[in-house]
Amino acid sequence: MHTTPHATSASLPDLTHPPAQPPETTLLPLTELDDEIERLGVPVPCRTYDPEVFFAESPADVEYAKSLCQTCPVREACLAGAKDRREPWGVWGGELFIQGVVVARKRPRGRPRKNAVAA
Repeated sequence: MHTTPHATSASLPDLTHPPAQPPETTLLPLTELDDEIERLGVPVPCRTYDPEVFFAESPADVEYAKSLCQTCPVREACLAGAKDRREPWGVWGGELFIQGVVVARKRPRGRPRKNAVAA
């Protein structure tokens, strides 16, 4: 009968001591943005409209969400924070993020048509 050797303690991570520095959190920029919104005391689109608008599936709804951000007083801070955090998706600061990258337009679901449809 052949047995495989067990892992030695040298190959396991040391969980008895906490790391030298706590892991960096991405919540701080959002907290700062929340504080800025509170300080302004004016309505901002992401707090006024349904949050689902900013995470919509439909390209038309995404464009609508982007348009809502254009007059927002914290637009630049929101966009900068989203870029720093590499937001995985949604409309932030008037831009669409997909997998942490700003993209110009959301593509409709499904495969693209093989032949262009005459309008």
